[in-house]
Amino acid sequence: MCPSDFSRNRRSNSRHDVGELFKFDRDMLRCAGMDLRLLAGVDEAGRGCLAGPLVCAAVVLDYAAAPQRVLAGLRDSKLLTARRRENFYQTILTSCARWSVVSVSPDSLDARGLHRSNLAALASALRIVEAAYDVAVVDGFDLGRDELRCSAVVGGDRRSAAVAAASIVAKVTRDRLMHALHAHYPAYGFDEHVGYATRRHRQVLAARGACPFHRLSFAGVSTHQLSLPEPDDM
Repeated sequence: MCPSDFSRNRRSNSRHDVGELFKFDRDMLRCAGMDLRLLAGVDEAGRGCLAGPLVCAAVVLDYAAAPQRVLAGLRDSKLLTARRRENFYQTILTSCARWSVVSVSPDSLDARGLHRSNLAALASALRIVEAAYDVAVVDGFDLGRDELRCSAVVGGDRRSAAVAAASIVAKVTRDRLMHALHAHYPAYGFDEHVGYATRRHRQVLAARGACPFHRLSFAGVSTHQLSLPEPDDM
């Protein structure tokens, strides 16, 4: 049975040996074709944030080059410290077959909606590297695009090495962008929460209102803009 047949299994893979992530990718390749060796993973960062862009990344690993040797210890970005993510980021970009990053601005998210924007950005990240991979794994979302040769896998960032690598590239790229924004809007604390809805972030929003990089269509932002109480206060 191929790994994609388990795509709806929602149990966490965080306790599995790291080698299982690379085995999962090899199994995906073997199920798709005996001589295939290039697998792409795609993931996003910042989907639940109140401010800043949505960032999607795709990473293609060449399994003829034994990526597990240079990426030993690779895990989902959420399971790594910021320092470890930065270290892996450099190694991933220099060792992978190809990579891409797609960023969606807050204005675009407000205009098109989060879900549609997310699906389009994931597909765009894959399309950029389409010529460089045999099959692809998407973390959680069915893109509905057979031409991209991709399978949706729930919890893919904890099951697939390529998706875990993509999660790191997306997370580090987005965090760097938010740290750069902090220099222009220091009052919001973007260097600490990188746009997520922390208590401090919500307090600053209530006191100062939104900056140009907040997502005005998001409830945590729009309620402050309208001077309405948060749901927890109602």
